[in-house]
Amino acid sequence: MTNVLFAILVASRVTFAAPAQTPGNAGMATVGDRLLRDATIAATIDRVQREEPAVLEEQRRLCEVPAPPFGEARRAAVFKARFEALGLTSVRIDKAGNVIGERRGAAARPHVVLSAHLDTVFPEETPVATSRAGDVLRGPGISDDCRGLAVLLAVARALTVAKVQTTGRVTFVGTVGEEGLGDLRGVRHLFDAELPDGADAFVSVDGAGMGVTNTAVGSLRYRVTFKGPGGHSYGNFGIANPMHALGRAVARIADLQVPSTPRTTFNVGRIGGGTSVNTIPSSAWMEVDLRSSDRAALRELDAGLQRALDAGAADENRRWGGQGVVVEKTSVGDRPAGRTPPEAPIVEAALSVTRAVGERAVPGEGSTDANLPISRGVPAITIGGGGTSDGEHTVAETFTATGSWKGTARALLLVLALAGR
Repeated sequence: MTNVLFAILVASRVTFAAPAQTPGNAGMATVGDRLLRDATIAATIDRVQREEPAVLEEQRRLCEVPAPPFGEARRAAVFKARFEALGLTSVRIDKAGNVIGERRGAAARPHVVLSAHLDTVFPEETPVATSRAGDVLRGPGISDDCRGLAVLLAVARALTVAKVQTTGRVTFVGTVGEEGLGDLRGVRHLFDAELPDGADAFVSVDGAGMGVTNTAVGSLRYRVTFKGPGGHSYGNFGIANPMHALGRAVARIADLQVPSTPRTTFNVGRIGGGTSVNTIPSSAWMEVDLRSSDRAALRELDAGLQRALDAGAADENRRWGGQGVVVEKTSVGDRPAGRTPPEAPIVEAALSVTRAVGERAVPGEGSTDANLPISRGVPAITIGGGGTSDGEHTVAETFTATGSWKGTARALLLVLALAGR
C-alpha cells in the first residue's frame, strides 16, 4: 500500500468489514475501508492523485467548448469523442442530446449510472475562455459542471487503465438540460427511453466540494404573461395596464408566507414587456421560481402563487372599472422533490468512501439531476467533485484545485462500491 493511502487510513482510524457487492447488501458503512485494502484499487487511487493535473486540464478544455441552455451539441460531440477514446462501449448521443457510454461488468446487475451535466446557465454569446493561476481555475461553468464532466472521464480512464472488473455494469452519462429552464429534460429522457431495465443506483457529480446530497429540492417554474389592449400613455390613459397588473401580482408574491422548515422559497427572477416609455403595453411577463424539499409545502406555495397572479389582474381591472387585463400561466419547469433516506446503502457508501479519502460529509439537500430518479424510487444521490468553488452561475466562477484529487478518488471508490468489486 502506498504511503499516501497509509496516511489516509491512519488519519481516518478505519476498521475493515466484510465485502459488500451490491447497493442492497450490508456493509456499505465501511465499504471504503475494504476497498482500499485491495492492492489494485490502492494503486489506482495513488495513480488518480498523480494524474489530477491532467484532469484539471481536461476540465479547462471542456469548459472552453460552449454549452448554453438548449445548445449543448458542441460540447456533447467533444464528450462523445472522449468516451470513445477511453474505450467505453455503445457510445452514443441520444435523441435528447445526452452522451452515453457503457462499461460492462461480469454481470448485468447491479447497474450503476454515473452522470454529470453538459449544460451551463450562460447564453450563447458568453465568452468561454478559461485561465489558471496556481491552484485557481477561472471561467464560466468551470466548477458547475465542467468539474463533474472531468471527474466522469477520470473515473472511466482509471477503470480502463487498471483493468478493474466490476460485478455489475456502469453507464456514464453527460446529460443536457440540467440547468434553468432545461427542466431536467436530459435525465428524464434517459430514464424514459435509454434505461429500459432501470438502474440500481444513480450518482450525479455536480460542482465542487465533498458534499453528499440525498434530499431533492423540488421546484415549480412559471412564465406568467399579463395581456391587455394597450395604447398611448396619454391618449388611452385610464385603461387597465398589464405591466401594472404584473406589479400588483409581484407585490402580493413578495408578501407570501412560507415555512422555514422545511425550507421553502419563491423568487421572481425575470420581468419584461412593453414597447416604449410612452406606450401602455399590450403584454408584460415574468418568470417565477418556487422551491421546497417537501411536496406538500411546494403545493401550498403554488396555490398561494396562483391566487396572487389572479388577484393582480383583478386588482388592476377593478382600479379602472373594466376587464381589460387577463393573465396566462405557462409551466416551464417541474422538478420533483424527494429524498433518498440517509440510512440507504447508497448514502452509507458515499459517506464511507468520503471518510476513506480523509474527508467528512453529512447528507444535504439540493436541486440536481438526481431529483428525477429519486422521484421514481431509484436510489440516487449527488456528490461534489472535490476542490472548492466560488461565484457559481457568474462569469467570475472559480474552481480551486487544492486537494481536488480526493473528489476524483471518491467518485471512483463509490462506483466500485455500488457496482461491486
